[in-house]
Amino acid sequence: MNAQQTDAATGADPSADAGDKRRWIALAIVMTAAFMDLVDATIVNIAIPRIEDDLGASFGAIQWITAGYALAFAAGLITGGRLGDIYGRKRLFLLGTAGFTLASALCGLAANPEMLVASRLLQGAAAAMMVPQVLSIVHVTFPAHERGKVFGLFGAIVGLGAVSGPLLGALLTEWNIAGLEWRPIFLINLPVGVAALILGRRFITESKAPKALRLDLVGVVLVTAALILLIYPLTRGRELDWPLWGHLMMAASPLVFAALVGYERYKTRKDGSPLVELSLFRVKSFAAGVTVQLTFGIVLGIFFLVWTLYMQIGLGWSALKAGLTGVPFSIAVSAAAGMSVQLFVPRFGRKVLQTGALTMIAGILVYFFAAGRYGADIAPWQMIPALVVMGLGMGLIVAPLTDAVLSEVPKEHAGSASGLINTTGQMGNALGLGLVSVVFFSVVDERGPKVPQEVAAAFTDAFRNSLGWAAVVLAVIFLVMFALPAKPKQHLEGGGPDDGPAAPLPQTGTAGEPAGPAVGKDAVEAPVPA
Repeated sequence: MNAQQTDAATGADPSADAGDKRRWIALAIVMTAAFMDLVDATIVNIAIPRIEDDLGASFGAIQWITAGYALAFAAGLITGGRLGDIYGRKRLFLLGTAGFTLASALCGLAANPEMLVASRLLQGAAAAMMVPQVLSIVHVTFPAHERGKVFGLFGAIVGLGAVSGPLLGALLTEWNIAGLEWRPIFLINLPVGVAALILGRRFITESKAPKALRLDLVGVVLVTAALILLIYPLTRGRELDWPLWGHLMMAASPLVFAALVGYERYKTRKDGSPLVELSLFRVKSFAAGVTVQLTFGIVLGIFFLVWTLYMQIGLGWSALKAGLTGVPFSIAVSAAAGMSVQLFVPRFGRKVLQTGALTMIAGILVYFFAAGRYGADIAPWQMIPALVVMGLGMGLIVAPLTDAVLSEVPKEHAGSASGLINTTGQMGNALGLGLVSVVFFSVVDERGPKVPQEVAAAFTDAFRNSLGWAAVVLAVIFLVMFALPAKPKQHLEGGGPDDGPAAPLPQTGTAGEPAGPAVGKDAVEAPVPA
């Protein structure tokens, strides 16, 4: 059996041998795009007060500027992953990057709240084409023994991007470049996007699913409708005084999800091209991991928005002061994420993720009591202990979780799995942003009309209430993590077609039973010449 056959059997990129540097350049390109998306998802939060003043945006519009992006992102991610499987991950990555760059320009040029919301929806839809290809490209480009290191790096980038957005947004807003106020937070994506397009075209190797697939349009409609029915009324409910139609929409959402499951089973039997690969949920690590992704996304969706509102509107801090306050958080997340996969997970397994959940709860409780004790007089240094503890906990979760969810996924379903992972995370994020109306603004509203000196007290109470809910959700995450494999995974490539079926990442479950399906030679991922 020659080297090319071996590469085809294992699904590795033949060009990605030990001496080839192209795969690392490709990794840098897709990581940069992922970082751009992650920063963009959070960077807008720090500029909310400026956007509100400049465009006259209401709180409802502000929620849509943030939640609209998450909603469009979540609704399109599964479709984006499947399109990458069908038409090529490189092609979809470049198409999504181009759309994301164009939408960023439109956001930066928005003349009113409606245009900004529409541009953010377009930006989220483009990100849904771009982001699923990132993990798919990594999954099919790197051999199994390198993926632990790569996913560890990816986790560090995720952590850094998620929490450095507010600082970058603060700097760009405070600098008021060319008198553009908040607009550079979007326009900065233009040179980054153009560079990613030029370099990605040259260095990323094309890959597709080995079997011919079709786009499941009915599945696209059902999954999009189910998400909109759930998230739209949550986001608009408070502004419209929780109308009856909103409750009916939310009640209909699980019914549409059930219809989606039934149709996807039928689609699998009919032609083997479902939008959602339901067989993935029989992989224990995948099912548990996406559940954690969903609930963790809720925590992040709640925390980052209410944190910004609390500091800038409640406490009256500048964007720069609020952004700098988040630096210890950013450092802690990146440090913990970078160490967790390589140092801790091989020895302690899922206990690392569970320790992360408990550590985040501890940090939230410290923040809860500090905000109550110091009130409107709280200083940034008094927040640092809580932020560092929370950041360490978050870092222990984000990096190992990605590896755990994807580790047993067959390569021919890499795009679908990546889309599902990101969809559940973004769905959780959108749910969290929608729930801000319930856990934050409802407390502010209960205080009634306020004179300026009462604003800080009302926003502090609302922030502490939101922290309490975030702690409860993290406790749920801790319990769900018991469904993850207890032992660390061994990343090994399987044999070639002459050696029988091979799993790209063979693993065992908590009781020693096989935790995922094997992948034989028919499940090969072969690169396509660019």
